[in-house]
Amino acid sequence: MDNSINLHPEETLSDEDLQLLAAGGSSEAEEQLIRRYGRIIRSLARPYFLTGGDSEDLIQEGMLGLLNAIRRYDAAEKASFRSFAVLCIRRRMFSALRKAADNTSVSLDDCLSLESSLFDEAPSRNDNQRGPEELIIDREEALKRYRNLLQLLSAYEQSVLRCFLRGMSYREIAEITHKPEKAVDNAVQRIRRKFQKLAPGDISSG
Repeated sequence: MDNSINLHPEETLSDEDLQLLAAGGSSEAEEQLIRRYGRIIRSLARPYFLTGGDSEDLIQEGMLGLLNAIRRYDAAEKASFRSFAVLCIRRRMFSALRKAADNTSVSLDDCLSLESSLFDEAPSRNDNQRGPEELIIDREEALKRYRNLLQLLSAYEQSVLRCFLRGMSYREIAEITHKPEKAVDNAVQRIRRKFQKLAPGDISSG
């Protein structure tokens, strides 16, 4: 059976349709899903990078999480493929961070709360085991820390951070900010250092 399909950037197949084709052996459908979820994976990896993780390693882990989702997704469970894929990607990244945490200064609580606060309302860990008040407090504190970070950044660094956390590549950020890619990289490194120096106790009430 020929599982090949002709996919183009303007392809309108749903994620669920692509997953079904990919699970059936279509490499083109799998590649389309990888392209479609590339920015999502980068955006999920980047809060961890700010707190001390390795961005490229985390992106690779996220890709493995996506491939796992492609192979395991079951539409009969009535969840969207996107929801399932994001869950698999997050779990894979968190598992990698947990293994490395003993030998690094990564704060898993900080990066998880930052990630869940900045991107969406979907739970990023065992939120079903935590009370709603605790979740709200976590999100509020993470958002306050994010606002405090913005106060330490120049206007250019703020622009870079917003683009960076949305999963944009250095090239895309360079085009938007009209700066060379090296300047973008330098700005990201400065932002990372400032974020790591921002102690949780420095959170203001504003």
